[in-house]
Amino acid sequence: MTIRFNNFEEKKLAFANAMQNGTEEEQKTALNNMLESLATDVKADIMTQVHSTMSDNAVLQGRGQNVLTSEETKFFNAVIEEGGFKDTDTLPKTTQERVFEDIVEAHPLLDAIGIQNLGAVTEFIYGDPEGMAVWGPLFGEIKGQLNATFRKEKIEQLKLTAFIPIAKDMLKLGPAWVERYVRTILVEAMKVGLERGYVAGRGLTQNEPIGLLKNVDKDTGAVTDKTSAGILTFKPGRTTINELKGVMEKLSIRPVGKNEEEKVRDVAGKVVMVMNPFNSFGIRANATTLNANGVYVTNLPFNPIQTTSVFVPQGKVLFFVKGEYIAAIGGEMDTKRYTETLALEDADVFISKQFATGKPKDNFAAQVYDLDLDISNDPDPSEPEGA
Repeated sequence: MTIRFNNFEEKKLAFANAMQNGTEEEQKTALNNMLESLATDVKADIMTQVHSTMSDNAVLQGRGQNVLTSEETKFFNAVIEEGGFKDTDTLPKTTQERVFEDIVEAHPLLDAIGIQNLGAVTEFIYGDPEGMAVWGPLFGEIKGQLNATFRKEKIEQLKLTAFIPIAKDMLKLGPAWVERYVRTILVEAMKVGLERGYVAGRGLTQNEPIGLLKNVDKDTGAVTDKTSAGILTFKPGRTTINELKGVMEKLSIRPVGKNEEEKVRDVAGKVVMVMNPFNSFGIRANATTLNANGVYVTNLPFNPIQTTSVFVPQGKVLFFVKGEYIAAIGGEMDTKRYTETLALEDADVFISKQFATGKPKDNFAAQVYDLDLDISNDPDPSEPEGA
């Protein structure tokens, strides 16, 4: 069931701005404000549901409400009795699975990135299709070095920490509602963390993923901001066709082998366009035309998958190839009481840690462009007269 947020999205945007431009103190304040707003909005939404809920589990389940397994009921009853999580608690596997499902279902960008849930696994192997199979004579020696195309990636090297403010009033509502509250908080907190890491993460030296906005030096491993690949105006007609043609061609290049020889990958139907929410209106406005029937039509050539992220800076637009970014979470989702500086009124704060990792397979798989959306109102010369 969709949560109706009142102030959380606004505080999330303020947090994103603080992470890009603010001081450490401003970042802490923005984080605290975002968590407090999240807890308030989720609590208010659940309390509304509680007051209108029927007790029949079959009816509740049919209406999309929460029905717990016996393990979940036992676990969250213990949470209620303890007044929160113990020093170290591991969420039931079914709850962890639902958290992941909710994250992907409710977040188009993470779904497009293709985040994988590996459960208890903390490493996986992936490879380049080039060289996975090698032709040779029927009775000749085995050709090629297949193992050279495979790489092993550990996901235990990074931890994503989600803060869970549990309002004291929530513990009186019973295990089903406490589970729903905790799961909702986890989903929203992890969505923010994963989105920031996979879009703008600064690399292992900062204990973060390597974001889509970053380049990795193949010799030193240094992570830097991507250089703009050009300027896009999204002016209707031939202009936008040519602009996006250039984007597609650039994304189709991929390096292969030790010398990074440039080859081509098929990107048709796989290109994702990520806009800052503010710029999304300007892009769509420039891509909107009035057809012969007097109807405004908004479309883009080559049909990129469009989504937004507050972690894409204003004035920029990000493109990446679906399936060319490694994004995974794994290991157990452990929770414990948070005893450091963060404190919220009428709530105890707990933290949940999840192993996670993310990085582009190569520097060509994502490209960043500058936007110039302030175009004149003159008709595009390529448009037919009267269009």
